[in-house]
Amino acid sequence: MSSSKGKDVVEGSSRSGSGGIATDQQNPPPLSRYESQKRRDWNTFGQYLRNQRPPVALSQCNANHVLDFLRYLDQFGKTKVHLQGCVFFGQPEPPGPCTCPLKQAWGSLDALIGRLRAAYEENGGLPETNPFASSSIRVYLREVRDSQAKARGIPYKKKKKKRNPMKASDDHSSSFSMQ
Repeated sequence: MSSSKGKDVVEGSSRSGSGGIATDQQNPPPLSRYESQKRRDWNTFGQYLRNQRPPVALSQCNANHVLDFLRYLDQFGKTKVHLQGCVFFGQPEPPGPCTCPLKQAWGSLDALIGRLRAAYEENGGLPETNPFASSSIRVYLREVRDSQAKARGIPYKKKKKKRNPMKASDDHSSSFSMQ
């Protein structure tokens, strides 16, 4: 009796078309943390463009809109960035409070631009017209990084790429054969 019940359920499921395969297609696997953040960032940027007066269509968006968006985000920042005139300017761990502004950390902005750059192309934008890949964005991020490093008194050190010893020896040997 119990074996026929199980059989009925399976047969009923296959007849109704709601088998395991169809259910998997209806409920895609959950997004990774990165994909969720990228989607949230993309939606936030789209909302920012729609809130402009007049609203800006994504097709009309350029690097200046992106720069304005990054500056707009500073008001929500949590990183204290000391101004040149501040007594704590250049001190990594200031001993007291000051009135310097809170801003978005350089690393957060850099990661945000990386996600938005990918999202732009995933949503049909052409790599050649990607406003997030603009040289002015790279310059802005470099300036933010350098100014925040100076304000904290900690120079930014770029991580050096590890050289592949096999590739280095190949390059070295090929230079001898050309001489």
